[in-house]
Amino acid sequence: MASFTITPLTDHTGAEVVGLDFTQPIDAGARATLSRAFAEHHVLVMRDQHFDPDQFKTAAQVFGELQPHDKKERHVPGHPDVYFVSNDEIVNGKRIIPGETFHTDHSNHPRPPKATTLFAVELPSSGGDTQYVNMHDAYDDLPESTKQRIDGLKALHVYQSKYSPRALSGLNEESRRNLPPPGVHPLVRTHPENGRKALFLNPVRMESIVGMADEDALSLIDELMRHATQKKYEYRHQWRYGDWVLWDNRSVMHQANPDYDMRERRYLYRLMLKGEVPA
Repeated sequence: MASFTITPLTDHTGAEVVGLDFTQPIDAGARATLSRAFAEHHVLVMRDQHFDPDQFKTAAQVFGELQPHDKKERHVPGHPDVYFVSNDEIVNGKRIIPGETFHTDHSNHPRPPKATTLFAVELPSSGGDTQYVNMHDAYDDLPESTKQRIDGLKALHVYQSKYSPRALSGLNEESRRNLPPPGVHPLVRTHPENGRKALFLNPVRMESIVGMADEDALSLIDELMRHATQKKYEYRHQWRYGDWVLWDNRSVMHQANPDYDMRERRYLYRLMLKGEVPA
């Protein structure tokens, strides 16, 4: 097995993995090391990878079992279970930038994905970073009174909340038919591998907090979001060719940036890994 290094990218979130070729088999020892690093650093950046869609699918399964996407229609041609994000889609004259506000993926599922992963295929010459914020540290820093107030509260997560800060691109009939029932998840969840508590927020999908008036719920979510998205919790990923990035939806929120020349294409393969019921 080739030797590889794992180097933290900030003191709280993100680590760079150098020296592994994920088109080759990864042995049990390396898998265990990577799995521990993922639970500790929440975002892994595997440098210098070269994947076709099938190789990407095989590589992702080093970290877990694949979870299907809600948008069945947005897949790489000829590869129905490998999805993509791009800046190609225009709806009603407005370009849709997937992931433009802070969120955690597919939280409307009863068992949201534990991880999402992107591989850079085409990148703009500058911009288009992905920002991650550490929801463990954000929770730890809350005043004790806020922790007590939110402990035990649960939120209803639907495909698109009527309060969502942005529109999601529409679903076709088949995708809509296959949507799971909405998820009801705690505002504070405990990570099954690192044992730490984290805020679990997603304004795109959270439609209500159980037992709370909408106005109060929205005000609480807004307050928690403003706290959690402070720069001190952030790792900002500047994409390079060869980057394969995997992040933990149980530990971080993320957002994409539309701050690049839209005449340039941004296209990345995307997969998710199955998770557990948030507890």
